[in-house]
Amino acid sequence: MFASLARAVFGTSNDRALKGFRRRVAAIAAFEPALSELSDEALRAKTTEFRARLEKGETLDELLEEAFAVVREGAKRVLGLRHFDVQMIGGMVLHSGKISEMKTGEGKTLVATLAVYLNALPGLGVHVVTVNDYLAKRDAEWMGQLYRFLGLSTGIIIPGLDDAQRREAYAADITYGTNNELGFDYLRDNMKYRLEDMTQRPFNFAIVDEVDSILIDEARTPLIISGPSDEPTELYSKVDAVVQDFLHRGRKEDGTHEFYEKDEKARTVVMTDHGSEIVEDMLREAGLLTEGNLYDIFNISLVHHVQQSLRARVLFTRDVDYIVRDGKVMIIDEFTGRMLEGRRYSDGLHQALEAKEAVTVERENQTLASITFQNYFRLYPKLAGMTGTAMTEADEFEQIYKLQVVEIPTNVPVTRIDHDDEIYRTAAEKYEAVATLIAECRERGQPVLVGTTSIEKSEIISELLNNKKIKHSVLNARFHEQEAKIVAQAGAPGAITIATNMAGRGTDIKLGGNYEMRVALEPETPPEVIRAEIEVNHAKVKAAGGLFVIGTERHESRRIDNQLRGRSGRQGDPGGSRFFLSLEDDLMRIFGSDRMGGMLQKLGLREGEAIIHPWINKALEKAQKKVETRNFDMRKNVLKYDDVMNDQRKEVYAQRREFMSAEAVSAVVAEMREDVITTLVALRIPERAFAEQWQSAELAEDIARVLGLNLPIMEWAAEEGIDENHLRERITEAAQAEADAKAQRFGVDLTNYIEKSILLQTLDHVWKEHLLALDYLRQGIGLRSYGQRDPLNEYKREAFKLFNAMLDELKERVTRLTAHVSIAEAPPPPPPPVTMENHPLPGGMTGELALAEPVVQAQPPRPYREDEVDPARPETWGATPRNAPCPCGSGKKFKYCHGAVK
Repeated sequence: MFASLARAVFGTSNDRALKGFRRRVAAIAAFEPALSELSDEALRAKTTEFRARLEKGETLDELLEEAFAVVREGAKRVLGLRHFDVQMIGGMVLHSGKISEMKTGEGKTLVATLAVYLNALPGLGVHVVTVNDYLAKRDAEWMGQLYRFLGLSTGIIIPGLDDAQRREAYAADITYGTNNELGFDYLRDNMKYRLEDMTQRPFNFAIVDEVDSILIDEARTPLIISGPSDEPTELYSKVDAVVQDFLHRGRKEDGTHEFYEKDEKARTVVMTDHGSEIVEDMLREAGLLTEGNLYDIFNISLVHHVQQSLRARVLFTRDVDYIVRDGKVMIIDEFTGRMLEGRRYSDGLHQALEAKEAVTVERENQTLASITFQNYFRLYPKLAGMTGTAMTEADEFEQIYKLQVVEIPTNVPVTRIDHDDEIYRTAAEKYEAVATLIAECRERGQPVLVGTTSIEKSEIISELLNNKKIKHSVLNARFHEQEAKIVAQAGAPGAITIATNMAGRGTDIKLGGNYEMRVALEPETPPEVIRAEIEVNHAKVKAAGGLFVIGTERHESRRIDNQLRGRSGRQGDPGGSRFFLSLEDDLMRIFGSDRMGGMLQKLGLREGEAIIHPWINKALEKAQKKVETRNFDMRKNVLKYDDVMNDQRKEVYAQRREFMSAEAVSAVVAEMREDVITTLVALRIPERAFAEQWQSAELAEDIARVLGLNLPIMEWAAEEGIDENHLRERITEAAQAEADAKAQRFGVDLTNYIEKSILLQTLDHVWKEHLLALDYLRQGIGLRSYGQRDPLNEYKREAFKLFNAMLDELKERVTRLTAHVSIAEAPPPPPPPVTMENHPLPGGMTGELALAEPVVQAQPPRPYREDEVDPARPETWGATPRNAPCPCGSGKKFKYCHGAVK
């Protein structure tokens, strides 16, 4: 009661924020008359003037009113658009490092120019982040006209650019790019070996378009750069054949299965005890299980293959979760309905899907570098965002990113009528009702946008309309290339458009048709003819009631439903919306309360009839809130685990930059060598031990192995009065003398190059192995809860121990390699390709983000020759990859032989 009373007297926090911003709108408008009198050159000169004032000590806030007025004037001259007052408020919200929530059609792209221009003035770079390459290119070209007019440079980051082009784009005042490309560039940069090869500048300010899609929907999945592993792929197909037969045997007549249990909420499938016994026998029959039982430690890889094959066949559906095109399995984004070109599921799941669909099974990848979107975007000192739907996730933005959401009022009041949901018993009845409403709208010339949650469902409705001879267009991952054309015509009189998730489409549906789009798509038609047609059609559609949006199902997120509704009623246009549901819908079946279904049955819901009541809407909203809360918990869980790795990642990347920026790293190498010697001596000579207890012979072997020195350790140990400190000092002096002699032979420049190369390459090797160790740790850490221990605290403790072990391994490897290095002239072997991929998440979740386009990792030449490798002389082996055969000829992998961690 007190809260509502306070809101009535003082207004909401959103009202108070808007009040503060409104005061400055009048000040901005006051500059307009004088600026309109300036020539183009004089207006452009304002940018130089602002920069000079900044150098003299003025702040961006002090420049805000005049700078915004300059952008408004420039937009009028270049784009033919004048910022509304509410757009000025949106720009101030962005500049203040908050999220600006503006309805669809309110001109968010234009709003961003205000904050972008102001924050680009210091010359430190501004990043505008979009959800796809199409929007990045469109916005960079469209708004780039304005920035160039005002004297600022613009760059764009899209796939296929080389490092020089990326470096140039990042050096621009304003850089447009997708969240994936920017994130991968950050990871790629931290795999480079020279500072001048890095493409990104230090982060300054980013504005994230469709901020809810990028920072929330996609935040469940980390970005990963990975390289191919050496594991064979044939096992996936063989296991898939067994699992297919296994599923066939256990299927009951009622549609259930006796060999596994499925949890659709958690998206998990687990074999029953009986099912495990059956699959074990089947694997033996197929010759895949040759010894022990299925759950013996040496069969753990086979268990993994069975589990992923089972998930692929039970939980993942073709044309819903993925499609098959050109012999490849393509993931479909559940939020936008787009094909995720090149992205792959992790942890062998994508390979299991490829085996299921009988296409070429590509190799699994091993993580080389990884970061979550949460931790990537928190690298920016200043961050802002804009979207049409953020208020429902305001708590998450505040908790995770420290971003407040400000709801900006519309320029013209929204007149769209949002009807109550209609709920039917079966999906068939629901679709029939949808088709009937579509036909009614078409008769009166009202355009209709039908929103579906999957390709499968969009094609069900398409078939239904075809049977009724109703002309329509379908927009989903199958017809992705026709997107612009379909959306451009979606507002024409009587147009029927079926779309799979309209989130992030980025193109407005304008009543009567989209003029700019039609001009681009119909070059043979005179623009004046197109404009006249659109004006006539606009009047027809307005009279028919505007765009009508039909939702064929409630999405698990309220934001996605609101995005669909928001396509209608832009800029005060008339419009309507209605959602149709059935008791068979996923949300109702999985997350709706049992009471709802029972209540509808008691009300005597008959075939073809619908229940329409505001209470239904509230019950559904509660179900959606449940799912949103669960998804928030999942994302928080991902972040908690990644925060542990993030601290380590920051330390490793900072260390790499320090090594790259140093002229010489001899002091670092010498310090590592001393630490290694101290460790070796402590290992063989316990503290306060008598001389006869010293393991002198073993120490001499260790010194020869690591330092390549044959020192008289036995003789030194036999000397009267010597202790471990004296012995350590002698070894250190001998090692330093050998290093100095080698540096003299090689020369200063070559020595510096070799040491820096070895240091950076070895750091990358041990970091890669550390990431793999953390992967394994994270997958099994949840089991600690059975022992009444907190998995997160256990993960922190174990990860810290692994990190220290990694540092010790780094020191020993660097010491050993620098001690055994020799000069040779030979071109380096081609490095393996690295790909951007997804990652398994804690708690059994699986990420879905990957970029499969090969990117060659720059590597300095290795300082040894392959043809000089002598199996008997470790000093000739060089930096042998961990998964390569050991050069000693044992037949084992290097990591299990001479490369094993001691």
